[in-house]
Amino acid sequence: MLTGVASFMAALDNLVVTTALPAIRADLGGKLEDLEWTVNAYTVTFAVLLMFGSALGDRFGRRRLFIAGLVLFTGASAAAALASGIDGLIAARAVQGVGAAIMMPLSLTLLTVAVPAARRGMALGVYGAVGGLAVACGPLIGGSLTEHISWQWIFWLNVPVGLALIPLVRLRLAESTAPNSRLDLPGTLLISGGLFGVVYGLVNANAHGWTSAPVLTGLIAGSALIGGFVRHGFRSANPMLPMRLFRDRGFLGINLASLLMYLGMFGSIFLLSQFLQGVAGYSPTQAGLRMLPWTGMALVVAPIAGIVSDRIGGRPVVVAGLALQALGLGWFAAVLSTDLSYGTQLPALILSGIGMSLYFAPANHVLMSTVTPADQGKASGTNSALREVGGALGVAVLASVFSARGGYETPQTFTDGTVPALWIGAAVVALAAGLALLLPRGRKAAAPAPAPGRTLDKVPAAR
Repeated sequence: MLTGVASFMAALDNLVVTTALPAIRADLGGKLEDLEWTVNAYTVTFAVLLMFGSALGDRFGRRRLFIAGLVLFTGASAAAALASGIDGLIAARAVQGVGAAIMMPLSLTLLTVAVPAARRGMALGVYGAVGGLAVACGPLIGGSLTEHISWQWIFWLNVPVGLALIPLVRLRLAESTAPNSRLDLPGTLLISGGLFGVVYGLVNANAHGWTSAPVLTGLIAGSALIGGFVRHGFRSANPMLPMRLFRDRGFLGINLASLLMYLGMFGSIFLLSQFLQGVAGYSPTQAGLRMLPWTGMALVVAPIAGIVSDRIGGRPVVVAGLALQALGLGWFAAVLSTDLSYGTQLPALILSGIGMSLYFAPANHVLMSTVTPADQGKASGTNSALREVGGALGVAVLASVFSARGGYETPQTFTDGTVPALWIGAAVVALAAGLALLLPRGRKAAAPAPAPGRTLDKVPAAR
């Protein structure tokens, strides 16, 4: 419950900003790249530090670091609410991402340690539903608070929740560590610098041009550092991410599928949430409500998907979910126009919602079933990082397509830019469905966590 609420806050801040973007733009100013950074300052720091946050928890205690992440996230949320300019907001969002990077992977690891293997699919289904609830509520909460109070309250909302969670986590969760864990500072620097460079280059390509020195430097240097991180993972005795994990085709398949799923989904939501307000003419609250058939479907479908994946395996459920999400985005791209009615949008919203929901819980279950208990922290951090990288890349890539083909000048130019971006989002998620076929047809659950005092846990994992 406690880990679920904390992960809810971290996941909520991925999407809560989307329906507030027009209000933030009107209040603080800024261009398209500033709006991208309002989203990506969070997702980039979240992504590049996830594995390091997980490693810190393995080394110094998961509960201890989980609390530290909560404190940082809560304080940065207050700073974002108090920001008086777009640069200050972006900086606060970056610090929020640091707190979430420490908190999020440890929440999944703490849950996995606490639940017996036989019930892990159902537990992760509930965990997926909580994440789905955050996705469902993000646009609606962001829209409602923006319209009826102010956009600052999308950040103030985190403060009382975080302050209440901190003492409860200290009292109710038991401490645990991973055996023989060590911090991998060279690996952390390589992957952090590499991911930041690539995302920086993509986000700034619109403003400076693809052949400009800052963009080329970011893309080339970032790619080189990521290559160095991969080499380090093969050669180091104790790397942050052992590349041996990718020899398991299930681990490889679910991580590649996750990266592409989030790329297509988050990039599309970034544009569609603005389309509903700027072109369709809905208020922020109305826009959030109209996205519920997509974002809210996880509340119903994700727990069922977790149970079904326990019985038939995660592969068919994940593949079906990704295929339906791709079909939904393609439907949007085919029907989008300046006079689009809500009834015409509804089938695309429903298909996307079912597809996203079928993916969430089985993806977590498949991931944890591909590694031993000692590697679960690294696996969780890796998958979470790749999802966030996918989200950041999705906003950057699809916004680049939008900028090249359209703009904010008129409803027609906005639509002209959004349609090709959605087609690319649909194609990327369809590719993810194909890669999910790499998953094994059947997968047994991971072995139960060792008994307290033997390897994984210092004390019983739950009270």
